[in-house]
Amino acid sequence: TRIDIVGANFGGNDVSVLLGNENGSFENQIKYSAGDYPRSVAVGDFNNDTRIDIVVANYQSNDVSVLLGNGNGSFENQIRYSVGDYPYYVVVGDFNNDTQLDIVVINWDSNDVSILLGNGNGSFENQTRYSAGSYPVSVVVGDFNNDIRLDIVVANRDNNDVSVLLGNGNGSFENQIRYSAGSMPLSIAVGDFNNDTRLDIVVANSGSNDVSVLLGYEDIVFVKQMKLVTGNDSRPQSLVISDFNNDGLMDIGLVNSRANNIGIFLGYGNISFANQVTYSTGLYSSPCSMAVGDFNNDARVDL
Repeated sequence: TRIDIVGANFGGNDVSVLLGNENGSFENQIKYSAGDYPRSVAVGDFNNDTRIDIVVANYQSNDVSVLLGNGNGSFENQIRYSVGDYPYYVVVGDFNNDTQLDIVVINWDSNDVSILLGNGNGSFENQTRYSAGSYPVSVVVGDFNNDIRLDIVVANRDNNDVSVLLGNGNGSFENQIRYSAGSMPLSIAVGDFNNDTRLDIVVANSGSNDVSVLLGYEDIVFVKQMKLVTGNDSRPQSLVISDFNNDGLMDIGLVNSRANNIGIFLGYGNISFANQVTYSTGLYSSPCSMAVGDFNNDARVDL
């Protein structure tokens, strides 16, 4: 198994696909056209042919591009679907429990969320929109109330909070519930950090230079348990959850854009974390996004 990379090229109106080799290296990029100013990508099998497809959020053209995969590393031409104003981030999940992947997009300028239900053949229904906070910038999905229905959580940059939208299991969602985070939240992720089988939320706060940990409880209440300091003027932007030291406990990884480094907080499984360990990304690199995978097949998570 080899992990490949797909990235959105904001100024190039396209996406780059880099096919992976077994040793952690990658082939030269192959580019595919997207919409105007693509901002985010997600992958999944949208037409049930066991081949990975791509969806792209196009910030300037107010739509998403779906590129169906051929299974050999190449992709078909894009198909476009309208969403809200300035789509900023896209993820996928099955929101109506029909075993077909659906799309959720957060719209920066219309302050809402677009849901596009998948038909299982690579096509999608027209969007349905739900209100979020002011300038939503990041979204993830998870089952927060253990009802086997996917829910959504959104980071709202200008409100300094997150919105939780509980799913009804038929593709619709309840009105948002808001929970405070830090200053200028830019990225969000979920995981179980205290081993109580309930999902918790972590938020990278660029304005306050820290990470908020919001613990999930039985009554769908999230309590801001602690903050993890990322360093003075570090400006954390992108955050991921994984097990970086193979101890079976969830850890946090993030990029500190102003500090030009990657930060790792190793988790102890009891709501506490080790102090941040940083790895330089190079002077003036200003890292803005990250993803994880095992790129060299050594059973260890890479960044």
